[in-house]
Amino acid sequence: MAAGSTELAPQELRVLVAVADTGGFSAAATALGIGQSAVSHSVRGSETKVGAVLFERGRAGATPTPAGERAVALARRILRLYEVLGAEARGAGRGAVEGTLRIAAFRSAALHLLPPALERLAALHPGIRPEVRVVREIGAGAAGEVLAGRADLGIATLDAGADARPELLTGELVREAYALVHPVGHPDPRSLPLLDWDENCGSYTRAWWRAQDWIPRATVKAEDDAMVLTMVGRGLGMAILPELSLSEATEAVEITDLGPERPMRRVGYVTTAESASTLAVRALIRELRANKG
Repeated sequence: MAAGSTELAPQELRVLVAVADTGGFSAAATALGIGQSAVSHSVRGSETKVGAVLFERGRAGATPTPAGERAVALARRILRLYEVLGAEARGAGRGAVEGTLRIAAFRSAALHLLPPALERLAALHPGIRPEVRVVREIGAGAAGEVLAGRADLGIATLDAGADARPELLTGELVREAYALVHPVGHPDPRSLPLLDWDENCGSYTRAWWRAQDWIPRATVKAEDDAMVLTMVGRGLGMAILPELSLSEATEAVEITDLGPERPMRRVGYVTTAESASTLAVRALIRELRANKG
């Protein structure tokens, strides 16, 4: 397929995103309020212009190819700039910051890092409307939401690779230690079964974990860290948790330091260069950084 030189129009970008989001040409047509033939024509035209097949067509619908995934992610990010253009121009003219601010964060960060920053942000800029989505920090995680154009800013574990992506701008907000958590008063907590959850296995813990011969294989995998903490409080085992998760610890659990070689987790914000230039994202970053003060 020969590459064309014509740029994709906003409507063509919207069609690509709709097909990816709905999983098919017919569903995308319904979502956009246009005919299916118009969707098919638009996608074929976009593929000709970019010089790559963007979707695999089949009876089950349409699935983005690797080229398509990249194109759709960029399309979302470009369309987002169209959305914020008006708010940015008005804000620059009168010193106000307004509009929707899309944030992705893993659970404990959404509970403990975002609220104070958003409270100050609302007081300073009441025209900003935050939309917070909690995502699991597995695979692409919060950073992936930013790269895919579904969030303007994410709160992510930087050690998980977010700070190694050249497209992302990052800043550390918290460096937290892991600790052993066990039922209060237990005489030998290291002998207890291990409770764990899927998000608790990043590059920042893996090497340390392998070097600890006292840690057994997890006997229970819970949905999230709050569930693990509750189960520890019920006497069902011990766990190794980061400080943000331990903010919810009750009197039923005891926290024991793991020593000077304990694993650490770096948590910070991630955004793209284009989002970082917007007034709302810059305002949120200022307030997130203020949490450290």
